[in-house]
Amino acid sequence: QEQLVQSGGGLVQAGGSLRLSCRVPERIFSNHVVGWFRSVSGKERDFVGAVTWNGLFPFYSDSVKGRFVVSRDNFENMVYLQMNKLTPGDTALYFCAAATWATQRLDEYLYWSQGTQVTVSS
Repeated sequence: QEQLVQSGGGLVQAGGSLRLSCRVPERIFSNHVVGWFRSVSGKERDFVGAVTWNGLFPFYSDSVKGRFVVSRDNFENMVYLQMNKLTPGDTALYFCAAATWATQRLDEYLYWSQGTQVTVSS
C-alpha cells in the first residue's frame, strides 16, 4: 500500500511554532483530501485538520482552530501543518493521511504516514 512520507516534528517550547511536512504520491495527491491526526500515549488518533484537493477549503478541529494551518503545495505534492502557539497539550504523535472526501472520520482516511513525535515543553 502506498504510504505518505512525513517529516518534521521534535521538541519545542510552549508558545513556539513547528511545521510538519507530508509528501503524498502523485496519484493520491491529485484527487484526495489530505489531513492530519494526532495520538497521545497510544490512544485513538484524533482529527486535527485537513485541506481539500484544491487547497481552498481547510477545516480544523476546535482544539486547534486559529492556531494551526493546513496548506498544500500542488507543484511539489506536499501538504503542511503549521502549528503556532503550541501548548503542552499539543504533545502527541502526529500523522498525515488521505481520504477521498472532506471528512474528520478516522476510518475514512485510507493512506497514512509513519507518524512523527511533537513534544511541547512548558
